[in-house]
Amino acid sequence: MTEPQFGGSEHGMPPPPPGPSGYPPPPPPQAPGYPPPGAYPPAYMDPAAPYGRHPITGEPLSDKSKVVAGLLQLLGLLGLVGIGRIYLGYTGLGIAQLVVGLITCGIGAVIWGVIDAVLLLTDKVRDPEGRPLRDGT
Repeated sequence: MTEPQFGGSEHGMPPPPPGPSGYPPPPPPQAPGYPPPGAYPPAYMDPAAPYGRHPITGEPLSDKSKVVAGLLQLLGLLGLVGIGRIYLGYTGLGIAQLVVGLITCGIGAVIWGVIDAVLLLTDKVRDPEGRPLRDGT
């Protein structure tokens, strides 16, 4: 009995390239004037701004995201206002918003939460260190 042959025309694949060992030929040599693969230096990262810099002012960006803070603040629509401020590090303000939401049966929470979410998403709020919030998650 014979061994099954793979890569033949009966399987819809082209036959292996001709060669003494049946393996494909080695890749061509590196073109002159180009560095070998992997020889490029790593990208520059500013140690004073690990999350990047603000595109207009050049200030280092916060490690907190304005999108996450704004979406957490919109939980005020469900009565949980203040979570976005607590995420940013403004714990006192976040707890004050929670208390106002409890005292006003959620009405104050909805109003304050929506206004605060708009402020967070439009770059009007900075983190406790004074850095602008970054855009991504």
